[in-house]
This record gives sequence, C-alpha cells and structure tokens, in this order.
Amino acid sequence: MTSKAETTTTTSKQSVPPPSIAPAGESHEFVTARDGTRLFLRTKSAGALEGRPTLLFCDGIVCDGFIWKYLWNAMADYPLAHFHYRGHGRSAKPADPDRIDIAAHAEDAFSVREHLGDPPCVIFGHSMGCQVALETYHLHPKKVRALILICGTFGNVTKTIRGVPVVDMILPKILAMAEKNPALVRAIWSRLPTEMTLSMALRSGDIDPERVRREDILPYLEHVKRVDFTMFLRMLRAAGEHTSEEYLADVKIPVLIVAGEKDTLTPPYLAQALAAALPNAELMIVPHGTHVAPLEQPDLVDEKIRSFLETALA
Repeated sequence: MTSKAETTTTTSKQSVPPPSIAPAGESHEFVTARDGTRLFLRTKSAGALEGRPTLLFCDGIVCDGFIWKYLWNAMADYPLAHFHYRGHGRSAKPADPDRIDIAAHAEDAFSVREHLGDPPCVIFGHSMGCQVALETYHLHPKKVRALILICGTFGNVTKTIRGVPVVDMILPKILAMAEKNPALVRAIWSRLPTEMTLSMALRSGDIDPERVRREDILPYLEHVKRVDFTMFLRMLRAAGEHTSEEYLADVKIPVLIVAGEKDTLTPPYLAQALAAALPNAELMIVPHGTHVAPLEQPDLVDEKIRSFLETALA
C-alpha cells in the first residue's frame, strides 16, 4: 500500500511556525516571564463562544506548535493561546541559561495566563508538554478547569523512550561531547538530510506511514536541525529528571489522556499508568497512532477532545 507520506504533494497547507504577520483573527505578541525572558505568544479569539475557557497549548521539546496544526483551527470556537518555550522559536534565550527545566516552563505558562488576565483555562500538553501541563497545574491550580495530555508521560521520560532506559544512559556522554565541541556538533546536527530522517522514521514505525502527511512532518524536521542542539540535550536531561508522580493523586480536575497505540517515544503503558494514578482521568488510545497522532488522525482526536470538554466543562 502506498503511504500518504509518499503521495501527498507539497501544494497542501504546510505545518509551519506562525508567520511573522499574524493571520486574520490571530494576535502575535510577547510576554515577559518572571525572570525577564521574552516569550512569544499567539492567541486567537475570533469565533470563540462567550464564556468558554481559554485553551492553552504546551508543546513538546523543540516543537514550536507543529503538532497543533489541526487542533488550532478545529478548536477555534474557544479562545486559544500558544506560546514558545524559552530558547525556542520566536522566544528569547532564557535570561538564566540554567532555567530550562519543567518548572521554568510551567512558570512561563503561568506568566502567559497572567498576561491574558488569568482566565479559566484548559491546558493542553503534547509529549514533554504533558509534564509542563501537570507542573503548571501543580504550581498554579486556580482556574484550571481540565487537562488534556497527548502522547506524553508524567516524568522521567529519558528512562522510558522505546520502553528502555537507553537514552538515560547515553545522554550524559552525548551532552558532554556537545558542550566540549559545540560548533562541531552543531555542524553535524544541522546537516542531517531531512528526507533520510523522514524515511528512517517511517521505516522504524516512529511515524505511521499510512496516515501521516508529508507536508506535516518535513517542515518540523527542517526546523529541528536549526535548534541549539546543546540546549535541546540539556532540556531533555531536565525533562528526564522531572516527575509529577508524587502529586498525581492531588490532580482532582478532569483529565483526558490521549495515547498512540504504537507510540515508540512514550509507549502507551505510560498513559495507562498515568490514567490509573489520576483520580478523574479518561484514557483514549488511538489505534495505529504514534507520537504524532494528532497529525495522523486529527478528526478522531478532535472528536474525542470535544466530547471530553462537553462533559468536563458542563
């Protein structure tokens, strides 16, 4: 069977970071975090129904919004807010280079909420963003109506990638090499062939070759090559050291957990464990879904989120 990744032309709307000029109905601005770091924020309220909470989107590491391509438009009858993490996308490098851990991102999310007037909100998280969403609720639970956690886990993520602690074991060595030879590592990282990376991801099953769209993945892979590789490794290490496990029982609000049946980065058993630990959680496992399930099966994911919100916000 021929995959969508092989057949879709590049004439379709591409999944790319927000343009420098905000589209109609969308606002782009900057928020100052508590430590002075400048954070990029995009919001959309045109078409939102009055009285609905703001949906706040928290990315995975070095994602910068690619994963929200379909949900951003599909959920436009709610007020929407999405920010770039410190050191990501159009946000500035952190004022303190060491403040790139989950708690720092959670505090930045709260700075965004304060900037918006601290409205009632539902926090979305994808991948590492699930940890950010849980930590944000833990630190600032007031006015958080629900959480939607997609293809992520509650913590120690480097110990469970592909179900084994290999990344946790080799990360210190890679990071030491990157810090010792940053220019060399950056040169190698930036020259990885995008087409080859996509082909490897499709062949390994990290992305569903039958459902993913080429134009949704290639821009992201190109983007990843431009990130500060050393910062990425340090942030990944921080995510691996963080866990929300000790306070999951205190998360009493409704939580929807969406997992990919074939997610190799955060295997579905982690979502099952998370659902079991939360007092008021609902679990959806996307058939054939991988770590980018919202891009592979957007209609299915959107339908489930809408159904959940109708109940959770009633």
